[in-house]
Amino acid sequence: MTKRPGAASVTGAATVAGAATVAGAALLALLCPAAASAVAQDAEAFERTVSDGHATWATAVGHDLSINVTEPAVRGSGDRTSFPATGGSTDPETGSVDVELGGAARLAPTARLAPAAGPVQPLTLAGLRLRLEGDDGTLHARTVIDGRARELALADVTTEGDGPVVRAGDVTWTGLRASLTDEGAKLLTRWSGETFARGDALGLFDVTVGTETPPSPGPTAPAKPATEAPTPSPDAGTPKATPAPEATVTLGKLTAGGEQTVNGTGFAPGEVVLVAIDDDTRYQASADEAGRISRTFPVYDTAAEGAHTVELSTVTGQRGAVADFEVRASD
Repeated sequence: MTKRPGAASVTGAATVAGAATVAGAALLALLCPAAASAVAQDAEAFERTVSDGHATWATAVGHDLSINVTEPAVRGSGDRTSFPATGGSTDPETGSVDVELGGAARLAPTARLAPAAGPVQPLTLAGLRLRLEGDDGTLHARTVIDGRARELALADVTTEGDGPVVRAGDVTWTGLRASLTDEGAKLLTRWSGETFARGDALGLFDVTVGTETPPSPGPTAPAKPATEAPTPSPDAGTPKATPAPEATVTLGKLTAGGEQTVNGTGFAPGEVVLVAIDDDTRYQASADEAGRISRTFPVYDTAAEGAHTVELSTVTGQRGAVADFEVRASD
């Protein structure tokens, strides 16, 4: 069996999330939601495709916890946060919706919460997905805690009032009440050291989704004489390419028992980045304002001689980069 380099410690702009090893199956669940999410696999698509929209989350976590977000979610005034709808489907007639939300929520203890075990690292809740059928639903999330990737039903969601408001091209639900599930309460209790219970309020959601509907057939317009279209300029309409992430290491070769540093660029400011050593995810970090991270980790004396890798990837698994280095046996 190949032995791997050691656990990492943060330098530069990154923050440490833990020191435990992530199992391969847990890594798949976090990075490949389409392959690993039971929600995504088993849920039946509703009648209409969600084309756009947003969900506003008025949080009510309490317990001396605060909530921040990562892009493209936006933190508003008070405790209101807006998450863009990035996909899903809906059936306006039954009031059902299955919507994926962009960005991530980051829970952090306030100054008044000082656990005896020491500082608590922020808990990132990514891959937010709200599924509502009739009067009841569930808020799902993906997270990493104690080095383990998890997907869970975070909260039960219930409706209040007369159901959604259906308009031409969009549907709106207001006052959706979220309360912790049993596994959501256990997650927050284990992470924070505070006591959470099933049914604790997690806030209210207002959701509006745009719907794609086939255009109605209309009368055929008379044909117009062909005219020569103007030649567009070479740069017209050409979108600017988003720079791909890059990863580099400080040392191309080093001796077992030494120390290595990986540097990443090309990430979005505040984007959550996972760090994997030899396909073994160890930690999560946030990119700085310039989209960079830097992480230093020890290479154990027992690290196998030969080639090794460090991979930086986003929580969704859609963007990332890999750097290679070589370990030489110690004398």
